[in-house]
Amino acid sequence: MIGYLHGILREKQPPELLIEVQGVGYEVQAPMTTFYDLPVVGEAVKLYTHLAVREDAHTLYGFSKLSDRTLFRTLIKVNGVGAKMALTILSGMEAGLFAACVQAGDTASLVKLPGVGKKTAERLVVEMRDRLADWDVSGAAVAGGGKAPVADVLNPLEEAVSALVALGYKPADASRMVRAVETEDLGTEAIIRSALQSMVK
Repeated sequence: MIGYLHGILREKQPPELLIEVQGVGYEVQAPMTTFYDLPVVGEAVKLYTHLAVREDAHTLYGFSKLSDRTLFRTLIKVNGVGAKMALTILSGMEAGLFAACVQAGDTASLVKLPGVGKKTAERLVVEMRDRLADWDVSGAAVAGGGKAPVADVLNPLEEAVSALVALGYKPADASRMVRAVETEDLGTEAIIRSALQSMVK
């Protein structure tokens, strides 16, 4: 297993990263909560990782916080929740907020996440309540509470919409979410953070 990567951030285009470690470039899928914590391209970065092995692909997932990786691994054990949905959930909600919703049985907040219907939300609460019973939710906040680095893309609005679609939102919904945000002088990641925050309020 690959426990973590410590190298140079070469590319970042939500939800994908390219990290160079001693001359080898690792393609990594990461939630938006991790993107908010990333340095600028060219700087050193350390991510905790989870390697998912399937017949047709080996996919590496990366997280800036150990708690995010722990929640990701807990989520993919739930019936009907795959790695893509787990990544989407972590992009839409900070781990502490998700745990708080589960502990409180707040399915109304969970169904606002793309791909999470009423039945899935209820299943998440039932199956994860005991697993997250000891989770510290005292500092729970809306996703993206951390800093939003300046994006190095030319068209932040289009990049934000593209990233939201990659996270599971329908193109029309992604466009509507971005249009609802005050985007002046904001980079891609800041726009995505604001759009996701508006969905879980």
